[in-house]
Amino acid sequence: MSRRLVIFDFDGTLADSFPWFLSVLNTVARRHGLHMPGAAEVEALRLLGTREILQRMRVPAWKLPAIIRDMRALKAEAAGSIPLFPGIPEMLRGLGEGGVRLAVASSDSEASIRRTLGSAAAPIGYFACGASLFGKAAKLRQVLRAMDAPAEAAIYVGDETRDAEAAARAGIAFGAVNWGYAAPAALLALGPRQVFASPAEILDLLREA
Repeated sequence: MSRRLVIFDFDGTLADSFPWFLSVLNTVARRHGLHMPGAAEVEALRLLGTREILQRMRVPAWKLPAIIRDMRALKAEAAGSIPLFPGIPEMLRGLGEGGVRLAVASSDSEASIRRTLGSAAAPIGYFACGASLFGKAAKLRQVLRAMDAPAEAAIYVGDETRDAEAAARAGIAFGAVNWGYAAPAALLALGPRQVFASPAEILDLLREA
């Protein structure tokens, strides 16, 4: 196997948290005076990059830290009720048993992630958490240093355009999942190294790499 280190994003990649995100979006938008998108607009936003989404929702840069703090607090409260996507525990276990090292690089907190993963966290060797909205590249470099892995031996698997951008800045391959926050077309436009239609495909394709 050429990819000896698989780094995962968390929300929308391992955890099915988009329904939770939609459930708190209007509350957070009202609290911070943001534009509240309707259901049809939410689907349109999934086709856009993160910066474009922020513009459409009229999010001033100076409000981002407070908004992110609110979202993390709400997420921590909900962590025990957010499910993993079907097949995620089996995929993580299979990769670990196959000798692939695993890590998570996420904007969420390690405590929240571990609570959601439960026993499925066992194969994951390193967590680089609490990334700023556009700070995942630094977390990816942190993982490479901590696990003493060259960039060419790693792949970052995620579901958002900012995940693809972070992987490019860190000099590692990007694998796009088509079941997360961003619409598949938005991720395909960024030229991912691999595209996965199910967790089982992550296991199968990486074994073939």
